Amino acid sequence: MKFKTNGLIIKEQSIKEQDKLVTVLTDSHGVIRAFVRRAKNIKSPKCASTGLLCYSELSVFENKGTYSIDEAKSNEMFLGLRKNVTNMSLAQYFCELCINLCPKEQQANDFLRLILNALFLLSNEKKDPLLIKACVEMRLMGLCGYMPDLVMCDHCGEYETDNMVFIPQNGKLFCESCAKTLSLNGICAPKSVITALRHTVYSDFDKLFSFSLSEDSLRFLNVITESYLSSITEKDYMTLQFFKMMRD
Repeated sequence: MKFKTNGLIIKEQSIKEQDKLVTVLTDSHGVIRAFVRRAKNIKSPKCASTGLLCYSELSVFENKGTYSIDEAKSNEMFLGLRKNVTNMSLAQYFCELCINLCPKEQQANDFLRLILNALFLLSNEKKDPLLIKACVEMRLMGLCGYMPDLVMCDHCGEYETDNMVFIPQNGKLFCESCAKTLSLNGICAPKSVITALRHTVYSDFDKLFSFSLSEDSLRFLNVITESYLSSITEKDYMTLQFFKMMRD
């Protein structure tokens, strides 16, 4: 079976001298692994268009669960990422998240749209990388079916207090008073950070990256989003550690 799809290359591996195996986040088939013949030949049109973080129009052949890319035409290469090592490391973290969290061999248009928008902002340095990262982490979790419950205090129903406590292990929110009464261990955050956290989860997609916080508050927000993602997925991400090392 042969089909055309749009996809972002999120991993590449060398196979023999001229070939490679790529992992692709596609809109129509989710995450697939596909062979690319002669992809390392610089004269081949598939060389650049199947490179890491290249978004391309792909012609894919599938046979008994094995995929191969026959043709590839680049739509966007996010060249700006190559100029900033820190931003490139964050993009690779997004790729690792996609490999672990995005659906396999099923429609994944919303996942692809999220990552492409994040890479565009990152490549063009239009938003703080920490803001982009927090949005990607929380929206990915929501798309995967792990949306946290941030509407109100899970115990008393209070919508907003000066400080609220987020529990990374279950994604629930409590006012500071209830958290103390229930002896809960969580992350106590000020109103501005909780408001931003709610935005990353509940905002319309077109407005997802449209907010601002101080640098300190962004770092606090990232502590929460990282803790939630790590607790739910039960996985450590090496690319995240590298990004944090490069940023610091």
